[in-house]
Amino acid sequence: MIMVNTHNRNKVRMSTFDRVVSVVPYLVVTLLCLTILLPYLNVLALSLNDGKDAARGGVYFWPRVWTLDNYREVFKDGSIIRAYRITIARTLVGTLMSLIVTTLAAYALNQTELPGREIITFLFTFTMLFGGGTIPTYIQYKEIGILDTFWVYVIPPLVSVTYLIMVRAFFDSLPYGLQEAAKLDGCGYFGVFFRIMLPLSKPILAVVGLYTAVNHWNDWYAGAFYMTSDRLWPVQTVLQQMLKRAMDAQQDVSQNISAAIAANQRAVTTDSLKMSAVIITTVPILCVYPFAQKYFAKGTLVGAIKG
Repeated sequence: MIMVNTHNRNKVRMSTFDRVVSVVPYLVVTLLCLTILLPYLNVLALSLNDGKDAARGGVYFWPRVWTLDNYREVFKDGSIIRAYRITIARTLVGTLMSLIVTTLAAYALNQTELPGREIITFLFTFTMLFGGGTIPTYIQYKEIGILDTFWVYVIPPLVSVTYLIMVRAFFDSLPYGLQEAAKLDGCGYFGVFFRIMLPLSKPILAVVGLYTAVNHWNDWYAGAFYMTSDRLWPVQTVLQQMLKRAMDAQQDVSQNISAAIAANQRAVTTDSLKMSAVIITTVPILCVYPFAQKYFAKGTLVGAIKG
């Protein structure tokens, strides 16, 4: 009995050109990953290296003189701990409230029976074209009484029109027959929203929630301009002010030669302090990405196509 090797017979032979072409996407992705990862590794190495030694150059992806003095300098006065509490609370409360308001508004705009739906959508979109400016915004916040309060971080960015359009586009991509069937079974609008729409919307909620959380975490502007005291400063504002003081002190010291020589003996420099600040502010939010990654690609793709 003659055995025929069907595996080898069905195997498609690739030419040299096809093999080269198939490798190119992997090379491009690898290069893109390296362009993102290597600068971050450089910042991490500099933050863990002695500042005076790092000023000589030659520190790239591995510390030459290990030290934690840069981080001790950042945390020494205790203000960064208080700022972290404010930032974490702001991120959690602001993201949750933003998701609630955005999804409810998107669900309302998804209903075909809503009177003036297209006009309302146009008015929402129209606000993306103009901004009031810093001074009118400051006056408005003062009039409604949110200046120097925690709510100045939460209420103004409560709704992003871009995220609203993304969520509405995702709702539009779901079969409308699901809503009609639920309504025939006796569900009202809120029943359909909580039992049908939200369970099917995990991908877009993960995307919008992650974007919103990152915006809250990285914002230093609100604390610097809308807070008259430092008791409610977020971590980004505290670090921005800390770096500003360090740079001002360096400029003052450089005016005196003997003092400048003494300053060069310090293990902590302005540049090493900057690197430590970058690591402190980015690591916590990076820890969130793995949990949202499985929904991220799907939610972004649907929002981009339907939007």
